Formats: sequence, C-alpha cells, structure tokens
Amino acid sequence: KGTQAGISNTCLPLPLPQPWLCGKGFRLQRMLNRHVKCHSQVKRHLCTFCGKGFNDTFDLKRHVRTHTGIRPYKCEICNKAFTQRCSLESHLKKIHGVQQQYAYKQRRDKLYVCEDCGYTGPTQEDLYLHVSNVHPSSAFLKKTSKKLAAAIQNKLTSFGVTYFPCPHIL
Repeated sequence: KGTQAGISNTCLPLPLPQPWLCGKGFRLQRMLNRHVKCHSQVKRHLCTFCGKGFNDTFDLKRHVRTHTGIRPYKCEICNKAFTQRCSLESHLKKIHGVQQQYAYKQRRDKLYVCEDCGYTGPTQEDLYLHVSNVHPSSAFLKKTSKKLAAAIQNKLTSFGVTYFPCPHIL
C-alpha cells in the first residue's frame, strides 16, 4: 500500500550538491565556502546584459567587464589592458619576462574600479567621490553604505572640506 499509480508517497531526499565529490580541496575555509556556491543550481547574481547567472558577485563583476569593455589592469610596458589582475601578471611573465615579486601572503594593493567608465582609484573613498561627481545616478552609490559615506565626510571635514551627500541615494 502507500503507492498510487506507481508513485510512492514515501519522501525521498533530493540529492544535494556535494563539493567533496568534485575532487577539489582547499586550504582555507573561506575558499571552500566560495567554491561550494558553484555547485548550487540557484544563481543569485544575474548579468543585466545577457541574463547569465552567477553565485558570487566577484564572478559577475568579472563577467560584466566582457560586455562593458572595462579593462582596469594596464601593462606599463606595452599598454595592453586586462579585465583581471591575474591576467596582467600572466602577460607580464609570459610576454615581457617580468615576474612579480611578492612575499608569502603579501597582499597586493587593491585597485578600486569604476564599473561605469573604468576609472581606477587607490581608495574606496576616492572611488566613491569619483562616482558621486561623475556618475551621480550610478547603482554603486545606492549600494554604498552610510558608514562609508560617514567615513568620507569625516575625512573631508578633517581637511576643511564640507561634503553633503544626498540622503536619497544612501
């Protein structure tokens, strides 16, 4: 009993993504956590250009640059530009024989990129000021936290500059 027309009424668990079955291993928990997302069928971040889905905002940002043409990482030797830092570093090594010298676990300087025009700045505050002045309707401003806006205000005030961000975009 318990079946009707060959259909079981017994609840069977659906197979869940099992990253340990894909054969990949990671030394850091955060890298495993990021990887586990790739096994999910739910893609939370969609490309507004083509609709392709991604599990991670980093992967979406990298993909969107294929549509926008933004290539913020430029070779200082031949001026060729790349969408990712690792592509620039690979180019420097293969084409120009330049090996990047980083100490173990040394972090490289972060580049803050305007995804609207490709402008690059040395700090998040610099990027925020650029976007607010050049692209005031940018989605970036809507996502930027009030905490960052307050930090920028404090920094500018310490230099004697008054800055009043619009409260409707924070």
